[in-house]
Amino acid sequence: MAMLLRPDAVFDGERCHEGWAVRIEGERIVAAGPDNHEAEADEIVDLAGTTLLPGLIDLHTHLLLIPYDVRSWDDQILRDNVALRVARAVAAAKRTLEAGFTTVRDLGTEGAGEADVGLRRAIDEGTILGPHVVPVTRAIVARSLYGPAGFVPDCCVLQGADEVDGPESIYAVVRRQISRGAEWIKVYADSRHGPGGISRPAFSQDDLTLIVRIAADSGCPVAAHANTAEGMRRAALAGVATIEHGNEGTPAVFALMAERGVAYVPTIAAYDAIWAYRKAPPDGPAAAQKRQAFASALASGVTIANGSDIGVFPHGENARELELLVDYGLAPIEALRAATSTAARVLGRAELGAVRPGARADVVAVSGDPTRDIAALRRVAFVASNGRPLRPFVVA
Repeated sequence: MAMLLRPDAVFDGERCHEGWAVRIEGERIVAAGPDNHEAEADEIVDLAGTTLLPGLIDLHTHLLLIPYDVRSWDDQILRDNVALRVARAVAAAKRTLEAGFTTVRDLGTEGAGEADVGLRRAIDEGTILGPHVVPVTRAIVARSLYGPAGFVPDCCVLQGADEVDGPESIYAVVRRQISRGAEWIKVYADSRHGPGGISRPAFSQDDLTLIVRIAADSGCPVAAHANTAEGMRRAALAGVATIEHGNEGTPAVFALMAERGVAYVPTIAAYDAIWAYRKAPPDGPAAAQKRQAFASALASGVTIANGSDIGVFPHGENARELELLVDYGLAPIEALRAATSTAARVLGRAELGAVRPGARADVVAVSGDPTRDIAALRRVAFVASNGRPLRPFVVA
């Protein structure tokens, strides 16, 4: 079956084109341009009033978490069994796809083992609805520096991540994760520990470099959680592909990232939600520091890619990150690139993030023009994943 989509305009992952139509056959886009190929279409979908985009990509999700104001992180890890958490994740995956996000990199199951690998397979088999999932299984953390914490030392408590404490355990954990389906590795380059419980580097330079090297031997890139400038610096020198959060990033560390081709995933929406949970002022010190770091990142020329850290806030609200990227200084079209062509390059997936012949037929149509008004991403009118429409077209 050949399906012809006729929106008002098409954002192809880089720029917007008026008067284009897009033809899909099976799981691929076969034509995109002013020639609408009506004679070759079995079905014509009229998307008047909309802009068609590549399926959006969120590079930092947690499908197996729910917002912390609904259920605390500790309670989810310690009291909610994996079956319950997977059931919640099935609903989260559907809401994500309905929001127009057709690919996610799920950066840690937080105590749910390899459940993200199972979700990926169930989605790929068509058992459940959801985005294409790039799993990491568990994050890697330095022993005794993650959580849940605060228990007596001889109490054995389930951890939300894989603990390591030297080269031998690093080798074992990284290879085990990859053997069980991880396509990326995530490491906490820093964490809160020591006097005062402030963020400090968690791994030596040699340990981070070893993690990256072992993962690279199996073709897996590494994402680093890092908030401190020193944690970011060590992660960049180690050769990670992305650095998440970067709240204390400095001009020097962002320049280093730009020089070494490390992408920045700022996850503004998660912190915006956490500040709201804590009733912190939206213009308080933490928010001011985040804005200053983002401004430094913009000035450095580092690659900025979209990732929301959703799960901290409600699933299906992924577009919040793009709205905040614009609020923090990106032009709407730059934010769209961060969630399409740029995110696809970060993943190393040339078939994603574009509307062009040969690209995978993951597309979303939204009412209005998101290249001028990023809030248009909230008005999802049509979604197709692998060429299959999620639901009948209805103008939002």
